[in-house]
Amino acid sequence: MNTLRAPNSTEEFSQYYHLRWKILRQPWQQPEGSEQDQQEQSALHRMIVDEDNKVLAVGRLEKVTEQQGQIRYMAVDDNMQGQGLGQQIIRALEQQASMLGITEIVLNAREQALGFYEKLGYKMRGYSHTLFGDVKHYSMTKKIPVHAQDQLSKSQALQAIWHDTIPLSKAMNLQISYFDSLKLITRCDTDFNQNLHHTMFAGSIYTLATLTGWGWVYLTLHEQQDKGVALDGDIVLADANIRYHSPIKSLAYGQVVQADVSGNFDNLLQGKNARIKLTAHVYCGENIAATFNGSYFILPRE
Repeated sequence: MNTLRAPNSTEEFSQYYHLRWKILRQPWQQPEGSEQDQQEQSALHRMIVDEDNKVLAVGRLEKVTEQQGQIRYMAVDDNMQGQGLGQQIIRALEQQASMLGITEIVLNAREQALGFYEKLGYKMRGYSHTLFGDVKHYSMTKKIPVHAQDQLSKSQALQAIWHDTIPLSKAMNLQISYFDSLKLITRCDTDFNQNLHHTMFAGSIYTLATLTGWGWVYLTLHEQQDKGVALDGDIVLADANIRYHSPIKSLAYGQVVQADVSGNFDNLLQGKNARIKLTAHVYCGENIAATFNGSYFILPRE
């Protein structure tokens, strides 16, 4: 049985890149290593492996602008052509793009792949370039729908609160990309938040993580209200620490998942403070760049 996921070890990335090279570079006598570029660490990668963990298909998503992403390096093993693996990779990358607030995908398709992408909804915009003096590429685009549309109004309300009451969040262009009760993803303008090393400023990372955690508490509290539970309160950060693991150059986003949250709102029903503890991660591509542990109090309103 085949599995679609991200590579998660040095060995898996080695196999992932080897298939990319074998399909996209070797036929034109290009050396191994030529299939990689400077965006690998900040991009999102997906692959399909069989039951023996052999890599069968690969693809990559990178950020172009805050709302535009690019799919690159699509490759399927020669022996697995025509089995829908490429389509599965594309769909997975589109889903990730939508969850990160990307609303348009661009790509450069080889001439023989134009029909494949057109069937998936991509529109050709014209000639792009010729690779190795032989392989013609054409520019294609596709609009991506907003993910979790039913949560959009709550997300917009929360963003308005942030931008109206926390000037830094507005300057950072902090946005909610996705929320479905199990996961919250936020993002900000990585280019604006750069330091002198052209990586994301530590203070901006801390702000992104703090407000991602605050946002989780806000949205889950309002979900309880939607169910008819009379809960309300002011959310404050009581205690926090953050650990920075690696620099962020692009595609930065914050994330909280339900499995990393403890506590509940029950005390509010008795007019007492409620407490929520959680872990928020800030990612650069597939990699966790910072880990934030925070404790939030919800203070009942009189």
